[in-house]
Amino acid sequence: MLTQALAAQKDHACPVDAISRAYLGFADGDAGIALRCAIADALSDLMDAERRTRERSRLISRGYIREAPATAVPVES
Repeated sequence: MLTQALAAQKDHACPVDAISRAYLGFADGDAGIALRCAIADALSDLMDAERRTRERSRLISRGYIREAPATAVPVES
C-alpha cells in the first residue's frame, strides 16, 4: 500500500519528502500516526535484516563444520 503511494508520486523530489507525504497520506494527515508508522516499518525492516544476517552466519558456520572433516588430511602412524 505504501509502495503504491510512493510509486504514484509524479515528482522526483527528495525521497524523504515523498516518503513523508506517503505516510501522511496513509495516516490521513495525522503526523503522530505517520511518525509511528514510519518508525514501526523501520524497526520491522531492521529486525528482518538482523534475522537474515544471523541465518547467513549459521549457514556459513554449518557449512564450514560439515566440510572440515572432508578436507582434513589423515595422519599415518
